[in-house]
Amino acid sequence: MIRNRLSFLPFKFFKNPPAVVAVVPIHGAIMARGRMGKAVDLARIEGCLEAAFGLHGVKAVAVTINSPGGSPVQSAMIHDRIRSLSAEKKVPVYTFAEDVAASGGYMILAAGDEVYAHPASIVGSIGVISAGFGLNRAIEKLGVERRLHTAGARKGMLDPFSPEKPEDVARLDEVLRRMHRIFCDLVVSRRAGKIAPENESLFSGDMWIGEEAKDLGLVDGLGDMKTVIKAKFGDKTRFKVFWPERGWLKGRLGLTRASLADDLLDGLETRSLWSRFGA
Repeated sequence: MIRNRLSFLPFKFFKNPPAVVAVVPIHGAIMARGRMGKAVDLARIEGCLEAAFGLHGVKAVAVTINSPGGSPVQSAMIHDRIRSLSAEKKVPVYTFAEDVAASGGYMILAAGDEVYAHPASIVGSIGVISAGFGLNRAIEKLGVERRLHTAGARKGMLDPFSPEKPEDVARLDEVLRRMHRIFCDLVVSRRAGKIAPENESLFSGDMWIGEEAKDLGLVDGLGDMKTVIKAKFGDKTRFKVFWPERGWLKGRLGLTRASLADDLLDGLETRSLWSRFGA
């Protein structure tokens, strides 16, 4: 009688439980003030990454990316944290480009042991950019006198209210080239044997759709996250999503003048980043 009753229990479930895969969405522009706004930075998502890799019985971590890039430093820090947690916990990482994984977004995408994109995803933009405005003529027309005092000969370099100096532009070019080299070296290392490092177009800042990116070796395959993961771990795979929380002050204190101004700045910078990719 006892044996017959036990036969109804789902022992197969306990013997072969469905795989558990943690999912961490990284969606938005990448900026250092991400904890206070809608942007992304390491401080905002580190807790999600640690929880995902620390999930009991987790078979893999899937990172979905929808980002036009932003801060190269924050992008590199997020990339490095993903890789260090993967090595520490011995958990594989699968990364997936959604609408856009460009510039710093691609840097994070490259953290995957296997990298995927939708056929129509925008991928790449492996480059570094510095943009601003020259307002010195505007303040002249307004009759405004610029007063700039520094301790350090280069402290006022590239001041937007002063005329550009050739030596300042040359120094900026050098900094951008060095940053670009760091980005390129990371991609070459992560995609070793899959891309042609001598193909200079890969590092020109150009962008490609997912199908082209696969042909170039920037991604390993095409497909969405759930389809790819279920093909690897079974149709009954369970997904646990770890979403970043909103900023602490905004969630508890509501909107303030400071937060509204911060949102406006975030919005303008974010809009500028997304607009390059038609989004």
